[in-house]
Amino acid sequence: MIVAPRSRRIILRAMKLQQLRYLAAIAQNELNISAAARRLHTSQPGISKQIRLLEEEIGLPIFEREGRTLTRLTPVGSEIISRALRVLAEVDGIKRLADDGLEQVEGALSIGTTHTQARYVLPGIFKRFTARYPAVELHLHQGTSEQIAEMARLDQIDFAVATGSKELFPGTVMLPCYRWHRCIVVPQGHPLASDTPLTLEKIARFPIVTYVFSLQGSSSLRDIFERAGLSLKIALTARDADVIQTYVKLGFGVGIVASMAVEAAALDGLVTLDASHLFPAHTTWIGFRQGTMLRRYMFDFVELLAPHLTRRVVSEAARLTDVHAVERLFRDVELPLLTVADPVAPAVSAAGPNAGWKTVGAGPRRGAPEPSRPRSPAGRRG
Repeated sequence: MIVAPRSRRIILRAMKLQQLRYLAAIAQNELNISAAARRLHTSQPGISKQIRLLEEEIGLPIFEREGRTLTRLTPVGSEIISRALRVLAEVDGIKRLADDGLEQVEGALSIGTTHTQARYVLPGIFKRFTARYPAVELHLHQGTSEQIAEMARLDQIDFAVATGSKELFPGTVMLPCYRWHRCIVVPQGHPLASDTPLTLEKIARFPIVTYVFSLQGSSSLRDIFERAGLSLKIALTARDADVIQTYVKLGFGVGIVASMAVEAAALDGLVTLDASHLFPAHTTWIGFRQGTMLRRYMFDFVELLAPHLTRRVVSEAARLTDVHAVERLFRDVELPLLTVADPVAPAVSAAGPNAGWKTVGAGPRRGAPEPSRPRSPAGRRG
């Protein structure tokens, strides 16, 4: 039985930082105490005891239970977990400040992203990052936009790298990185391969193999065709561009994938058709929780991913609390257009760190144009 405490002073004296870590670990492991114990390298009975003590001290249940199994958070438990995560983030920020002051370069970096970004964009970035920071552990978590948003909410990741679906990430500083287009993939000899110019009407005649629609946010593929008065026959959806291309080879239908996901090695028996005139460009962004204290290597990771996102620019954006103010900060920035990305070449190419990137537009409005690199919000090179 939970008994209300005599005073708030008792609550504050009894509540320990370790108990907050236990709460966070349980929430981050789907209310599985055993998994939380493994994550924290402690015992399951020890965690259970501390959570019971905390509930007794505050006088309210944090979890609902069926026997010894935690089934869900109570309404007040959800708020307590949310506040506990913020407290732990502040404590972690203090530690990060101390580590940077001591110039320590050890640590960990967790990225939540989709398969396309993980498979085709991040390998080269990670290769360059680990060459610079060999003592920093990298943790890559893949999922849908909804899953990435849940990881961010539970503070399981440092950065989210995603496209669209911004409404799923409240309280997140979201910075634009680059743009990309969809393209059409068909087997050799397919009618569309020679039927130019390519139109939505011609595509809609065939079954479609493409991404799970939840990944497309408000610019969903279905909406684009419906606005043109067309309906789509979806043969198959998948989260993995490689899987989509496999089923296109098997004759399931016309593939619609990100252009950066089309590799020469994967095109044996397939033909790629440009569809940039049919579908709007998508913007991939990188985000982190507002109030997060970023370490030096975190700033460097962001700049490796998007050279216009220098430490000064990221810090300026992080100080803005209005998402529209952040958008205005990048209003005149010409984002690079990612066409074809080699997973390793960006790290070793003689063409430099922007190999594989094509910048659309005339470059900066002032000064000599430099199409290989986008300009920073302040109009200066980062």
